Amino acid sequence: MRGIDGISRRGLLGTGLGAAAAIGAAGCGVLGGAGGDDAGRPAAGGGKGGGAGSAGGGRPQGRPIGDGSTADTGRQPKQPGRPAPLEPGQTPPQFVVFSWDGAGEVGNGLFPRFLDLARDHGAAMTFFLSGIYLLPESKKSLYRPPNNPAGASDIGYLTDAHIKDTLENVRRAWLDGHEIGTHFNGHFCGGSGSVGKWTSEDWRSEIDQAVKFVTEWKTNSGWTDLDPLPFDYRRELVGGRTPCLLGQDALLPTARKLGWRYDASSPGGRQVWPDKRQGLWDLPLQALPFPGHSFEVLSMDYNILANQSKNSTKGDPARYPGWKRQATDAYLAGFTRAYETNRAPLFIGNHFEQWNGGIYMDAVEEALKGMAGKKDVRLVSFRQFVDWLDAQDPKILAKLCSLGVGESPTGGWKDHLRD
Repeated sequence: MRGIDGISRRGLLGTGLGAAAAIGAAGCGVLGGAGGDDAGRPAAGGGKGGGAGSAGGGRPQGRPIGDGSTADTGRQPKQPGRPAPLEPGQTPPQFVVFSWDGAGEVGNGLFPRFLDLARDHGAAMTFFLSGIYLLPESKKSLYRPPNNPAGASDIGYLTDAHIKDTLENVRRAWLDGHEIGTHFNGHFCGGSGSVGKWTSEDWRSEIDQAVKFVTEWKTNSGWTDLDPLPFDYRRELVGGRTPCLLGQDALLPTARKLGWRYDASSPGGRQVWPDKRQGLWDLPLQALPFPGHSFEVLSMDYNILANQSKNSTKGDPARYPGWKRQATDAYLAGFTRAYETNRAPLFIGNHFEQWNGGIYMDAVEEALKGMAGKKDVRLVSFRQFVDWLDAQDPKILAKLCSLGVGESPTGGWKDHLRD
């Protein structure tokens, strides 16, 4: 994104294990009961993720909502079947979630590139849309960020042409079976207006505004001739990730009141099965093996960059090939460690950025290709993953949670998950 996640702001994430180590002891506790609050919705089941196929087939017709910026077109296409509980002794799937912060298309072709990749490999992903990416800069005064001046934003605003590109790709993403979450709006990571200092009431204001920008983009832009987004965003929105992974504690009470089902804002976690915090599934970025180092690195492109080119997004080009291989191998090492042991889900975060010549985009593509198609592997969205979690017997989940990082079940899955 233009201006997104500059080094000085994203430096708050740390460069190595850092923040992950601080909470690394937090794993599974007493799990909440099974059975989600989304019984009428499509859910993750067997087979591949829900991203196969393309929008195609013409524009879906639906019931316009509000000013027609969005429309209710019914059940989301290309979703897997309703999830089934694991049978006693059954090997659990290996879930992998690729997610994208910001999710704007700014002319670099990265959004459609990864939609094509997902289609080709039967993957579903989560796109955390920044609400102001659908707000024209000429109308930026409509944004009233908590504890910041009206219209302020640390990630800037998109051009009108790029807003239209973003609308087209968000529309396609949903029709392709992907999840549209939220990355909120102004991405404030430092100073007195940092999201890390916001109250629960501040987060409610920020979320309400993000939803408003998505559901009223026609009013704000005047582009009444464009197709609506083919979903009811207030109903679809069930989770997000905060800027720089800050402010989760104050966000969670608001998110719970809004009926959200998960949050992906924890500042790092371990490769273990997740638990709930304040009633929501806590799905953090994770510490992964980092080839060539004794420490681990958070599973996000920026954190790998920060360990390679430090305070620059344009490092020494001579090092790009080695850095790309190191990033790819980090993702694959985390995948292999889980796949061959505790089958903990793998969460990977990304940005549509050409940092260091675009090597992190190439790395995540190579990693996805290395994971796709393997036995028991499901490339899903966060929403599809929590659908599966909510369908499981809490006793089975507790047994999954009892396994540490890289710990295989003693006696195999048949013994570990027996009645």
